[in-house]
Amino acid sequence: MKKILSVALSTAMAFSMFASVAFGDTAVTPQQQFDALKAKGIFNGYPDGTAGLDKEMTRAEFAKVITKLLGLKEITGTLSYNDKNYTAKNWAVPYIEAVTAAGIMEGKNVEKKIFDFNGKVTVAEMATILTRALDLEIPTETNNNAAAWAKGYVQAAINAGLIDANANFSGNASRELLVGAAYSIDQAQSIKVESYTVSEAGKVVEFKISDGETVKVTLDKALEANKETEVKFTYKDKTFTEKVTYVVTAATKIEGATATNYKELVVKFDGEVDSTTAENTANYTVSGRTFESAKLSADKKTVTLLVDENAGNLPQQRDTNLVVKGVKNATATKTFDETVKFTAVDTQLPEVKSVQGLGTKALRVEFSEPVTSATAGNLANYKVNGKVISGFVKYTYPNIAFITTDLPVGEHTLTVSGVKDFAGFSASTVESKFTIAEDKAAPEITKVTTSDLRKVVVTFNEPVKSVSSAYQTSSNKSATVSIKDNEVTLNFSEANRLGLGESTVYLQGVTDYSNNTADRSSTVTPELDTVRPTVSAVTSKTVDGKTELTVEFSEKISTADYNKTENYVLKDSAGKIYTGKGFTTKGNPSVAPQYGKDKDGKIVESKVVLTSVGGTLPAGNYTLEVSGVRDQAAVGNTIIPQSVPFVLTQAGALEANAAWYNDDVANNEYQVYVQFNRSVATSGNGNALDVNKYDYVVTSATYKPFPTSSTTVQLYNANTVLLTVSKDDVKDLTSATQLRVVNVADTNGNYVNGNTVSFGTQQASNVEVVTDSVYAKDQNKVEVKFKGELTFVNKSDFTFTGVTGDFNITNQSVVDGNTVVEFTFVNDKAIPYSPSVTLATKAQPDITSTDAVGRKLKAFSTPVLDGIKPVFDKDVTGAITASGTQVTLKFTENVKSNFTPAAYVVNVDGTKVNVTNATAATNVLTLTLDKAVTAGQLVEVELVNNSTGSFVTDAANNAAENFYASVKAN
Repeated sequence: MKKILSVALSTAMAFSMFASVAFGDTAVTPQQQFDALKAKGIFNGYPDGTAGLDKEMTRAEFAKVITKLLGLKEITGTLSYNDKNYTAKNWAVPYIEAVTAAGIMEGKNVEKKIFDFNGKVTVAEMATILTRALDLEIPTETNNNAAAWAKGYVQAAINAGLIDANANFSGNASRELLVGAAYSIDQAQSIKVESYTVSEAGKVVEFKISDGETVKVTLDKALEANKETEVKFTYKDKTFTEKVTYVVTAATKIEGATATNYKELVVKFDGEVDSTTAENTANYTVSGRTFESAKLSADKKTVTLLVDENAGNLPQQRDTNLVVKGVKNATATKTFDETVKFTAVDTQLPEVKSVQGLGTKALRVEFSEPVTSATAGNLANYKVNGKVISGFVKYTYPNIAFITTDLPVGEHTLTVSGVKDFAGFSASTVESKFTIAEDKAAPEITKVTTSDLRKVVVTFNEPVKSVSSAYQTSSNKSATVSIKDNEVTLNFSEANRLGLGESTVYLQGVTDYSNNTADRSSTVTPELDTVRPTVSAVTSKTVDGKTELTVEFSEKISTADYNKTENYVLKDSAGKIYTGKGFTTKGNPSVAPQYGKDKDGKIVESKVVLTSVGGTLPAGNYTLEVSGVRDQAAVGNTIIPQSVPFVLTQAGALEANAAWYNDDVANNEYQVYVQFNRSVATSGNGNALDVNKYDYVVTSATYKPFPTSSTTVQLYNANTVLLTVSKDDVKDLTSATQLRVVNVADTNGNYVNGNTVSFGTQQASNVEVVTDSVYAKDQNKVEVKFKGELTFVNKSDFTFTGVTGDFNITNQSVVDGNTVVEFTFVNDKAIPYSPSVTLATKAQPDITSTDAVGRKLKAFSTPVLDGIKPVFDKDVTGAITASGTQVTLKFTENVKSNFTPAAYVVNVDGTKVNVTNATAATNVLTLTLDKAVTAGQLVEVELVNNSTGSFVTDAANNAAENFYASVKAN
């Protein structure tokens, strides 16, 4: 404690001793300082009530002040000095003994043990005592005129600013001097943290100090929410260590996701989340799965996602990504955009959670987890009192069965067996007691909630069996009815929706499982949906040689807005508008967006798909700006313009291109090669080096594994796996016709679709051409894609028919596991527009083009598809004409028109004229102007941005080249 005070007091005491200024701001005069110390019992004053500041202090008084000031323990029962009247009755003895034991003061005469408690204290002695009390460092060099014994102590006090260098060190110190020093020490000791606040997401802590000041501490690492943490800081040369808790009720992070069965996924947050966004299923994505509901727990920290009954199970026993986008915390200070990994593992048998009698005609059985309809809805799996039930079962997904049967009043036993969960586990045979009582009361409404103006959820006090009809206000404004346990949902069409004010909903024939029936009604004031839609995610995939960008919204998007191209702007990694591949100079898609679809082909109105044109978008970082779209609320809410970054990587399922084997006679083993269309993962769940992921097929119905004991697996190259296996363990491998690959992923996490590939010897295995990827790209160029990586391509292996002249191989590259070869003809006009050209190879075994392992190219003959752009035929007579409101333009081949005014820039004598229409017939494009031209006027026409917009194309949808043309009007 003394060391802590020593530095803190140096400046403070200098001020208090020589300027009569207190260290704090609560006392500024010596009298006020004295009063503050007196209140703490450090000073007492004189019997007449005065402070006696001008008086000289005694050694006994100084001992008491030091004891009280430093909180030393008063010592009784010990008499260390021989002074007259130094007895147990002397008031000063406990204090003198305390400072003596602490080594702060000693006797005036050490040899004779005389303390001299009534003696005065000189300035030199005061400096010595304070130096000891504060554990100040005594310097080796001194520059003062104090007595020799005191020089070191005095110099330490001078250096610390406790006394003036020119003071009279042999003179007696006054009480005022001691009061100032004591007050400064007390203030330094009394400084403490009174309170703190945490801000900036736990990054900044502000401490309120007892002297009224505030200290702001910026941390290197933000505090963890709701966890006590020590924070250190220094204030006025004093080090503080304070325990701080960043109390957060609103969620700051996703703690994790777990799935203990294959239909429910539980997402846990570290705090409260907003119920509207947390219960929006569109904000959660697991590839290939659809969520039926998202239920928020009572503490608003956990969301349980229920997979749609018919949407398959969660991926089993492997790392799976859950994407959470658009969920807000309770204070809307954070919107989650995270990917959380989970592994669904079901190791528990389903159990009967509860059995409830519903009058004398039914009972309700609830299971501990989702169970299958086929087993939970099978009456044979239930017995009451050991007997087969006569009745029927109504299953309500995910885990409730209503059994309708006549039962007498009293206690009964239900036995359940054979009910299975979605992992195939059967509930163990158990008996559950339940009680049947008479029920003569019809269901009563307990709660009514609305969602916008078209949905009303009515909650009853018991399960509802049926509702005859429902409507609002009048019977001609009917609703469709759905029932789930004790909740009845009424959905109104746009024409029948609720009004903005209070309405009454009527439910006719509300019947429970005891067949008690009543008509029920309730008033309801609808709450408008005022939540704006947001973009939850932008994802990409490759489909049929095009890139599909799927924009996932937090809710359904208006049918009037989703397909407006101007609502979407694509930008590249540099923030510049992206043009090309179906995006205009404004970054808008040139083809109208479409609603997305689920795996069953049903339209999903919360997803919008933008499709590239003329090929895939290059990999890289992009941003999609979305604006102008509204949701489907009764009064549509418009999205706040949102920029969503996304990364476009190689997408789509991994494919096994080929598989073959070599017979290594010398080593008595087979070498099995499996080639993929891109680099494969070598770790994690998608690890391609796991022998269990490969089977060979001997017959169409038999898949045989490779033996794990004698098979080694290694990478031959980045996209080829080599399995080496003893011939003794796979005696039927030579009879295999196919090889199957499962659960292998590429380096981007895209899994193979469990596909099979032809399998045989290396000599019989060939690299094949991709027949729908042989294109004439220009009048002198043909581009060909081969399914595999050819390392040697021999020009002499190929022949073209329908083309004259020689050709060369001018480029060869590997793209996504495929080899792309460019053939260029010597004659620039070798290939006609709308070509009838065929590419063929020699017959085997004359082909010499091979891949890295010696597999030859498979012989083929395939038509060359049209990939040649139509061109404005400026060299023909009448290539452009202009007369009246018509301008005609001739092309090198037949064209089609997809009219867009912005595609054309037309100037007549330098003045812009608008194009109102564009039509095509054979090879002629006709533009209609909004103003007629007169003879002799100069008409200039320019086609712009056609490569991105495809406004003019040929019959094969190749976009015409942009052009400029001019003519004098007729």
